[in-house]
Amino acid sequence: MLERLFQIKAQNSSVKTEVIAGVTTFLTMAYIIFVNPAMLAQAGMDQGAVFVATCLAAAIGCLIMGLWANYPIALAPGMGLNAFFTYGVVLGMGYSWEVALGAIFLSGILFILISIFKIREWVINSIPSSLKLGIAAGIGLFLAIIALKNAGIVVEHPATLVTLGDLSNPAAIYGFLGFFVIAALAYLKVTGAVMLGILGVTVLAMLLGHNEFGGLVSMPPSIAPTFMAMDIAGAFEVAMISVIFAFLFVDLFDTSGTLIGVAERGKMLDKDGKLPRIEKALLADSSATVVGAALGTSSTTSYIESASGVAAGGRTGLTAVVVAGLFLISLFFAPLAGSIPAFATAGALLYVAVLMTGSLSRVNWDDVTEAAPVMIAALTMPLTFSIAHGIALAFVSYAAIKLFSGQGKQVSISVYVLAALFIIKFVFFS
Repeated sequence: MLERLFQIKAQNSSVKTEVIAGVTTFLTMAYIIFVNPAMLAQAGMDQGAVFVATCLAAAIGCLIMGLWANYPIALAPGMGLNAFFTYGVVLGMGYSWEVALGAIFLSGILFILISIFKIREWVINSIPSSLKLGIAAGIGLFLAIIALKNAGIVVEHPATLVTLGDLSNPAAIYGFLGFFVIAALAYLKVTGAVMLGILGVTVLAMLLGHNEFGGLVSMPPSIAPTFMAMDIAGAFEVAMISVIFAFLFVDLFDTSGTLIGVAERGKMLDKDGKLPRIEKALLADSSATVVGAALGTSSTTSYIESASGVAAGGRTGLTAVVVAGLFLISLFFAPLAGSIPAFATAGALLYVAVLMTGSLSRVNWDDVTEAAPVMIAALTMPLTFSIAHGIALAFVSYAAIKLFSGQGKQVSISVYVLAALFIIKFVFFS
């Protein structure tokens, strides 16, 4: 049956190898079951319900990817998008979390339509590569400032906006310690470095009396507080258009980049450098986002951590199915997830920020018309606490700088249209 479903032998793999790959992938991305509920709880959502929604959305996404697309790509609520959900849309713009879930649901529907009608390549190709790099780096810096804030390393200041916090505070010490440990373990290629760092800091804080142990296992909490709680009608406000497109663009770029990157690592691309069955993979991702919104979590996306499973030999969808099974087992560890303090996840956020800001190394800094919009995207996202604002200002600056420098013909019509829409939004609907 497994051979019929996954063509394991045709991919020069084995059931044992696929299972090991699935466990490896899960360990590298399991930190999301601690980070996501804690982050969305700050938006006013029930942490136990979000924990269940996170595990279920990840499991369903992995099952669709594994059984239908037959790729060893794991999915879960994405980092960056969950931060934008909480700090940008709910706490920043003042929308309810129900409306924010509605925006995610609509972005998922748009993603499905883009995938079905095969206009994904047109959308991706029309966006300059420099803007994609700038957006990725901006999200990384956005995560970084959230991590520093959660650990009390950076605090507000009436004169300078932000300043250094009290580094003798236990939260700041634990935040830095977690980051140092995760970075060191990652350099040493220890599987599950991020999760080990989070759990290590949590246990140390418990032993020193700075955190309470809430238990290890129990029956899963109720998902009722978030299930089908999305407000789709509220997401149709004009001001929410940029938010919906921000969720869509980030998910689209992230998914496409992850799929190609992981497939290249596993030598799964065809002779033309394209990924076979990419439409199925994209539909799996977008469908998981829609399901996740209905369950009560932020956008679900493909994880670059899947590369660890591919490096361990995973080549088929069985790897993703194994990951799905482990996420379902995780449902019974809600007390442990609830015991993780914000300062324990700060180090993980800071480490993910390091990975994402690495995209800046691929920017053509010698061409100021390409570099300047990158800088705008990278700086405005953390400083405005909004991925949507960073994307909008990046598009506007890219179109304006190219036009004023006599290179207007290099810019696609879609970029001009989006830049114009963003200008109208800022002027009339701010």
